[in-house]
Amino acid sequence: MATLRFDWDTLYNELRDCTKCRLCEKRTNIVVADGDPHAEIMFIGEGPGREEDEQGVPFVGAAGLLFNYLLEEVGLERKSIYICNIVKCRPPQNRDPFPDEAEACLPYLRAQIALVRPKVIVCLGRIAARYVYDRDIQISRQRGQIKKAGIFYVIPTYHPAALLRRQEFTNDFVYDLCTAKKLVDRIRSGEEIVL
Repeated sequence: MATLRFDWDTLYNELRDCTKCRLCEKRTNIVVADGDPHAEIMFIGEGPGREEDEQGVPFVGAAGLLFNYLLEEVGLERKSIYICNIVKCRPPQNRDPFPDEAEACLPYLRAQIALVRPKVIVCLGRIAARYVYDRDIQISRQRGQIKKAGIFYVIPTYHPAALLRRQEFTNDFVYDLCTAKKLVDRIRSGEEIVL
């Protein structure tokens, strides 16, 4: 599927009326993104939950609050990053998006990536990593591994919701946030990144 050639207004207008998959049937709001549209770090999750669907903003529930706290702990501000999801409408009962639902939204995600042009993309959880990083990813084995994808560097890590269930993942998650931040600094300095 080709990347949609949109500016921001066109992208938002296209998304507002999207009916490309069954997820449109029960949504309250389309959840496009939050943060800086010129961010150097882009975070991609899997899909909105109940609170996100109600507010139209990604990562505002319990996992989002934890995410915000951990961002601050490593010296990142939410307003300085860009955060979005693979699918823009809430899957019922917060289930994983079905492959056809994800595929329907991927052109929008590609357009977001092309418009933001981040230096580093962090995939939050296996669903995001599967569609951005590696279709066969095992997040527990590959989290934190940097991969070059075109002009971007991609880092998979746990979804913040996983940290609510498994606190032992928190240190790895924080480490991966630090890796993303340091990688941006290295890219800015012109350092050659050898993987």
